[in-house]
Amino acid sequence: MSQPTPRLLVFSSLFPSAAQPNAGVFIRERMFRVGEHVPIVVVAPQPWFPGHALIRWFRPNFRPMAATQEVMDGVDVHRPRFFCIPGLLKSVDGLFMACSTFFAVRRIARRHRANIIDAHFGYPDGYAAVLLGRWLKLPVMLTLRGNEARQARSRLALALKRAITGADRLITVSAALLALAIEQGASAARVQVIGNGVDLSKFAPVVRAEARQQIGLPADAKVLISVGALSERKGFHRVIECLPGLLAAHPTLHLVLVGGPGPEDDIASRLQSMARSPGLEDRVHFLGSVPHGRLHVALSAADVFVLATSYEGWANVFLEAMACGLPVVTTDVGGNAQVVNDSSLGRIVPFGNAGLLQQAIDEALRMTWDRASIRAYAEANSWDQRMQPLLDAYRQLLLHGRTARSPARAEIGHAG
Repeated sequence: MSQPTPRLLVFSSLFPSAAQPNAGVFIRERMFRVGEHVPIVVVAPQPWFPGHALIRWFRPNFRPMAATQEVMDGVDVHRPRFFCIPGLLKSVDGLFMACSTFFAVRRIARRHRANIIDAHFGYPDGYAAVLLGRWLKLPVMLTLRGNEARQARSRLALALKRAITGADRLITVSAALLALAIEQGASAARVQVIGNGVDLSKFAPVVRAEARQQIGLPADAKVLISVGALSERKGFHRVIECLPGLLAAHPTLHLVLVGGPGPEDDIASRLQSMARSPGLEDRVHFLGSVPHGRLHVALSAADVFVLATSYEGWANVFLEAMACGLPVVTTDVGGNAQVVNDSSLGRIVPFGNAGLLQQAIDEALRMTWDRASIRAYAEANSWDQRMQPLLDAYRQLLLHGRTARSPARAEIGHAG
């Protein structure tokens, strides 16, 4: 008897849209490739509450609303609203997300004959997906992507645990998140590490002189680049703090920052103020949000990629930088050391040690790197390499179905 074909309902509140084109690009990149092999439909819940318009008077970029339905590359994307009060009642966001989207998810699942809910991030998305899976009698695949490590130490720990133990099968993008899932009560047999990948057709080096000309950098400069949301977590400010010392050793040094406001916070004004410090004038360049398909140009203009982040799951941007031949300097948090796993690829430093961060950047700028080998490492971690393990995981889930679900499933309810 032939096995049933996985038909996925992808469930993630972080997903690209016209309003936020770079939000959750890594989820779209993975799932649209999966969609080349099996049918998928996307449900991307949007947070909403009645005071949205008032907040936008003070914060114009607050929760930009996207189209409620669209077709992206042939895939239906639905964005039902869910009730979410900014800064309050976070422990019930998962419950609100599930209740607010129930009828839409049920209708979409029936129309597309979905037989798996494929959720991304443990809370609130995973928590809501596990509830929806129970109500609709559908198995749930949950991918843990990085913020779960911080949530496990917060007031959301119980809700996260219930999502992890309630999902039928889990994928983690790093070994560190695998350990976290098991620590939270998931059986090792239900968890599998499948890292993110890189699109080699989008990320390839271009001639450095041409790339620098496009973004207005001197041809003979030393160039650092950092890419991510302008949030405290990504650590752009930690890199700027290193610049005075680095400029003493590298007088032609420039720093390029790529990114816009993120869903967590926006420290753009703080970064711009730091960049106006004496000695840093004209050395820090803010490119804003760059379309994913154009990011390779900015990366190709640089000598070294740096990300002084406080936590990550598996940062796709490391592989994107490596695909353009860049060594990576980053912090030893989350799955970073799993990606930058050899000294030939870059340097890993303890988080919070500014001296070691500056030393590692200085060393990276001085070294002669084998950029072809760095590119080859990225090629070995392309999205194509991830597809078969992912497809096998979905088929295994269908084979075992909801019977594989943890007994903790019955405990899921109000997160408290």
